[in-house]
Amino acid sequence: MGFVQLADGELNYQLDGPEHAPVLVLSNSLGTNLHMWDVQIPAFTEHFRVLRFDTRGHGRSLVTPGPYSIEQLGRDVLALLDALRIERAHFCGLSMGGLIGQWLGINAAERLRTLVVCNTAAKIGDPSGWNPRIETVLRDGPAAMVALRDASIARWFTPDFADANPAVAKQITDMLAATSPQGYAANCAAVRDADFREQLASITVPTLVIAGTEDAVTPPSGGHFIQEQVRGAEYAEFVAAHLSNVQAGSAFSERVLDFLLAEKHL
Repeated sequence: MGFVQLADGELNYQLDGPEHAPVLVLSNSLGTNLHMWDVQIPAFTEHFRVLRFDTRGHGRSLVTPGPYSIEQLGRDVLALLDALRIERAHFCGLSMGGLIGQWLGINAAERLRTLVVCNTAAKIGDPSGWNPRIETVLRDGPAAMVALRDASIARWFTPDFADANPAVAKQITDMLAATSPQGYAANCAAVRDADFREQLASITVPTLVIAGTEDAVTPPSGGHFIQEQVRGAEYAEFVAAHLSNVQAGSAFSERVLDFLLAEKHL
């Protein structure tokens, strides 16, 4: 664990794996923290120096006044890489982390070796869905976060997985209840306002798109759209809801590693 000092506060990060291995950055989803990737760490650290961080407004990172933008969050990633003197890295982000990855692919391709975007879309939802959530969270604070936690199990996991793995589901959804209401609302606005549909074709770094068959938040159609727009992008789909990295576990890790370790990407 460590902190990088940004202009307006500290960004929490964690490094695991061999010191001189290529760096793989993992970017969390809305309402989680860097520990959403715990299941991937044993496999990923066999080959990579894994850099995880809590997105601004989440976990132990800074909470600044909102609204945020995906550009702002993407620039936080660049500041983190700069502070750790990492010139180029592989990047894997899920949901909101996938939006950050798209921004980086469009605006900072020279810093990326490869790009993996999971359970995401070029545009996620619309203001009619996001604005009431933002208003409720800012009004009701921690009570709203607990309510969101209870509702998130059905969005993040399929019922059979949640029933068979209650401890895992609780560990992940408890991250949401522990998230700062102000930080969560500010990040909701960033997701609400992001729209990369007209810019995806400018992404030139090798890209893998991952989707979940049962993902109601970002359905496979959004992943297919990204794949179609990004020249040469690969696509994989798992039987999972929104957090496919948790639900698909080792199968997710193996597919990502197959992509990252392809000779042309090293």
